[in-house]
Amino acid sequence: MKRPRVSDELVYETILKMCDEAGATGSVRPQDVAMALTNENWQTLTKRIKLFASKLAQDDQIHILRKGEIADPEDFKGVYRLQIAPGFDRSRIEG
Repeated sequence: MKRPRVSDELVYETILKMCDEAGATGSVRPQDVAMALTNENWQTLTKRIKLFASKLAQDDQIHILRKGEIADPEDFKGVYRLQIAPGFDRSRIEG
């Protein structure tokens, strides 16, 4: 069975939208982003989500949190959460 293709743009938009909805003090699990994108085999998206989260964090759109602290987007491992950054450009999801 062939799984449906999830576009890179949709992954980026979903990360930003979910982080924005969680608010300035909330955060999102990457697994929840994956499950929002697809119900079946969502685990296959986790590496892409981590990669895109890293890029968004480098662009100051989101923060990557490890144990409640902002992690280095180029060097983080283990369990992490995503949080909207104060520099978030809302036009990236409204366009």
